[in-house]
This record gives sequence, structure tokens and C-alpha cells, in this order.
Amino acid sequence: MQKPLIGITTRNGEDADGHPISAAQHAYINAILNAGGLPILIPSMLDEETLGELYPRLAGILFTGGGDISLEYFRGEDHPRIEGVDLKRDLTEIFLVRAAMQGGKPMLGICRGAQVMNVALGGALHTHLYDQVPNALDHAYPGSLRRNLVHPVNIDEESRAAEIFGETFFHVNSLHHQALKEIAAPLRVVGRAPDGVVEAVEIPDHPFAIAVQWHPEWLTDQPAMRRLFQSFVNAAGR
Repeated sequence: MQKPLIGITTRNGEDADGHPISAAQHAYINAILNAGGLPILIPSMLDEETLGELYPRLAGILFTGGGDISLEYFRGEDHPRIEGVDLKRDLTEIFLVRAAMQGGKPMLGICRGAQVMNVALGGALHTHLYDQVPNALDHAYPGSLRRNLVHPVNIDEESRAAEIFGETFFHVNSLHHQALKEIAAPLRVVGRAPDGVVEAVEIPDHPFAIAVQWHPEWLTDQPAMRRLFQSFVNAAGR
């Protein structure tokens, strides 16, 4: 049986000599490989026509974590802590979310990926949740703590996410300072942190469209997180 081709979105950056690069952490690639998928990186510098040629060849799309989304694309409060804005990446991911929504292609969003799915479909974000969510927990732990479990998440028992995880309460890592605020109409909130911050959303009538605010690619020692990637790849394979 042929492995499903999973597109993984990338960030734009520079190498040590200042040359432009497209990059994604190996943790995403390994999570897809270990779940039986065939990963391919999607450069965040392609024009719409080229993306339109690439899109039909993908069986599924993984929207990765990273910097903040430009206020150009959602109703949000400007804040000095907004950082890492990459307009070319925004355009690439928004195009792909909308295409996957319309075409029913399986998609999985992680951290920024959850935020871009919400924005692409008409939602908005807290641009710095500590100033905008009363009594917010610490969600922005250093990148060196990617495997540390720092707060619990409650998953709706009646959700597809609960069926996939096989659990409705577990602890997760956390590396974000923004969060979902106004939820796009197609999305359903199915997971929250104890402070009310949205941690998981899904599109009920879609073949597979789930997004989480934490980083499961660093927690694949947990059966629930392995099931998330396995379910995504299986859906792409169908």
C-alpha cells in the first residue's frame, strides 16, 4: 500500500551565510514518518498558481508551529509582543487551509497551525493572552521545555478528538503567547485549559480537521499523541 503524501508547512529564515531557507523541525517530520506517512516540506514562498498545482498531489496537510500571524488577516489588537510575522508564510497557509476546507482534504494544525486555521476561516486571536485573558496560566514556556507537561487539557467527551485521543483529560506542553479568541464558524471548540484558553478545535463535518494549541510532535511517547498522528495519516490514506 502506498504511503500517503503529507505536506508539512515551513517557516522562512536564513542560514549562517544569510541565504534564504525554508525549514521545519524534525519532530514534525518524524511524527509523520512514525505514523506511516510520507512527509514533504511545503516551501512558504510559492505563488498561488504553484500552490494550486501542488495541493492536489497532497493526501493531507500538517500546519506547523512558529511565529505570529499578521494583523492584516484578522481582527486583532496590536501588541508590542507580536513577533515572527512572515507574510509569505501567512499567504501560503491561509491558501492551503481554505483549499483543504473546500476540498475535504485531511488537515492537522499544531500551535500556530491551530491559529492559522481559525484565522483563515474567519476567526480572530488574542494577540498576547496575558494582557487579554484574565487569570491566564503561563502558556509560553521556553523552547527548551518542549517535553515538559505544564498544564492539563479537558477534551469534550462528545468530540471526535476524544475518540481519537482515547482520553478526555491529560497534561500537555505549552509554547505560545497567542490563542484563539473569536472562533471561526466551521470550527467547534473541543478542548480547553483550566483558565478557559482554547486548546483544541475540530470541524465536525470534515473528513479530518483537528487543531491543537500544544505541541504533540514532542510528546509522541504518550499513546494519545501517537494516536493523533496515526489517525491523521490514516485519514489521509483513505
